[in-house]
Amino acid sequence: MKTRKLGKSGLEVSAIGLGCMGMSWAYGPAADEKDAVAVLHRAVELGVTLFDTAEVYGPYVNEELVGRGLKGLRDKAVIATKFGFDIPPGDGPRRPVGVNSRPEHIKAVADASLKRLGIETIDLFYQHRVDPNVPIEDVAGAVGDLVAAGKVRFFGLSEAGAQTIRRAHAVHPVSALQSEYSLWERGPEAEVLPTVRELGIGFVPYSPLGRGFLTGAVKDAESLGADDFRRTLPRFQGEALGRNLSLVEALTGLARQKGVTAAQLALAWLLHQGEDIAPIPGTTKIGRLEENAGAAAIALSAEDLAAIGAAIPETAVEGDRYDERGMAMVGR
Repeated sequence: MKTRKLGKSGLEVSAIGLGCMGMSWAYGPAADEKDAVAVLHRAVELGVTLFDTAEVYGPYVNEELVGRGLKGLRDKAVIATKFGFDIPPGDGPRRPVGVNSRPEHIKAVADASLKRLGIETIDLFYQHRVDPNVPIEDVAGAVGDLVAAGKVRFFGLSEAGAQTIRRAHAVHPVSALQSEYSLWERGPEAEVLPTVRELGIGFVPYSPLGRGFLTGAVKDAESLGADDFRRTLPRFQGEALGRNLSLVEALTGLARQKGVTAAQLALAWLLHQGEDIAPIPGTTKIGRLEENAGAAAIALSAEDLAAIGAAIPETAVEGDRYDERGMAMVGR
């Protein structure tokens, strides 16, 4: 698979990476570890190099899974993980109780993540969500200390607003911004994408297939498991879901004309938005992984891109991408 440079930092990754969250958390029961490891190994065989996880996925268990799955393959993997949530201690189920990017906490998380991943250096360390109680300059300084200590290679931000990105980058270079971006969510185009391009920062879209919606796999609310967190998202509820399904039908029709799948067309569209973009679709199935990887070889003409944009115009998507609490945590 072709590689892409994320901005001007020297960080180079595969054009399409792998989001690992869904292997352990959020979309129903966790995948069988043997199956998940097989997906990780097949990803390496396909030339995927960017693997994305976070301490909060589980919590903790996804980092451990990625660490075990990529053991012995360290030289072929760029491992990204994240800090920034306040996870209460204990042995039972633990959900974050807020955000926490105090410098001492960041450094403690880095040490714990390194241990769970079984590696000596985190390739890309993202602030998962901006902490309004900690100046972003302090956050950048703390990650800069970790870089100086050899525990982190590159600093990233996730779902940060343009001014926060500028302030952080002025203290320590930001190599990548990870935010939701797809045909399903075009918000970054207004201000964030121009900002990161001005500063020489790469862009890593998560949920590039609209949390599976753009694959056509979601037919109705009943197709989601009882513990699938998408049930809490406005775009997957009620009348909004029904209206959004028509957009997928249009995308599927265009994909059929090109001889590809809807997922491949959606990923190819995203890759054609700039050479500084490296999406990280997630999956627990080898077949889907191979399908997603195949999108990197699809060429789209200007006419193709216009037709896709017309089939799913930004203004046609119904509902917010998160619930009210989640929306309050992005773009800060």
